[in-house]
Amino acid sequence: MGLLNDFKNFAMKGNVLDLATAVIIGGAFGKIVSSLVNDVLMPPVGLLVGRVDFKDLKLIIRHGSEGAANVTLNYGMFIQNVFDFIIIAFCIFLIIKASQKMDSMKKEVPAPPALPTRQEQLLEEIRDLLKKE
Repeated sequence: MGLLNDFKNFAMKGNVLDLATAVIIGGAFGKIVSSLVNDVLMPPVGLLVGRVDFKDLKLIIRHGSEGAANVTLNYGMFIQNVFDFIIIAFCIFLIIKASQKMDSMKKEVPAPPALPTRQEQLLEEIRDLLKKE
C-alpha cells in the first residue's frame, strides 16, 4: 500500500498534472500546425518549385521483385517534417515573445510611501529642533 500511495501523491502533484495538460494541448497544437503546413503552406510552395508534392519525393534504393515493394529513401517526408518543425518552433517563439511583452507591460506600481510612525515623527521633530539651535 505504501508504494501505491507514494505513486498517487506523485501523480497528483500540480506539476505532473500541468505537464500532462501541456502534452495534450501540445499534441492538438501539433495537429493544427501540421494541417497548416500540409494544407495551406506546402501546396503553394510545391507549385512554386514545379508542382512537386514534397511527401512524394523519394529515392529508390532497390526495386522490389514480384509482389515486393520498392526499398525507398523517403527524403520528401523528411523535408515535410522539417517544415513542420520550423513552423511549430516559430509559433512557440511568437507565443513566448508575446508572453514576455505582456509581462513587461505589467509594471508593478510602486507602493505609496508608508506614513511615518509616531517614533519617526518625534525623531524628525527633534532633528528639526536641533537644526534650529
